[in-house]
Amino acid sequence: MIPVREALRLAEQRELDLVEVAPQARPPVCRIMDYGKYRYEQSKREKEARKNQKVISIKEVKLRPNIEDHDFEVKAKNAVRFLKDGNKVKATIMFRGRQIVHPDLGKKLLVRLAEKVADLANVERQPKLEGKNMIMILAPKQQQD
Repeated sequence: MIPVREALRLAEQRELDLVEVAPQARPPVCRIMDYGKYRYEQSKREKEARKNQKVISIKEVKLRPNIEDHDFEVKAKNAVRFLKDGNKVKATIMFRGRQIVHPDLGKKLLVRLAEKVADLANVERQPKLEGKNMIMILAPKQQQD
């Protein structure tokens, strides 16, 4: 452990900067280095980390309680495509007028969709009625590499 004044003097002699690299440590850790070069290296590391990060967005599939089988298959196919791309899927059943008195129809439809994509997704949020819509969220299963 070197006193701060001596460390500053050493840094000045070498025409470098005294940089605090771990302020939360006790005592704080400092290094004698070129600060500009340090900042550049740090920004390069951050860019690399951001590049390797996968952004997961939520895609929505909207259905109605009295949907025809073919239309359901098309919506399910879209959900499968979204899940394969690594996105979450928000399945929404939109009730109109008096359809809201039969929420069991919407729940059956969402359960059917969940079963259809069971090999690709987990149900992150169970079907729940919110206002005039019933919502369920599906998250893609993690790939084992």
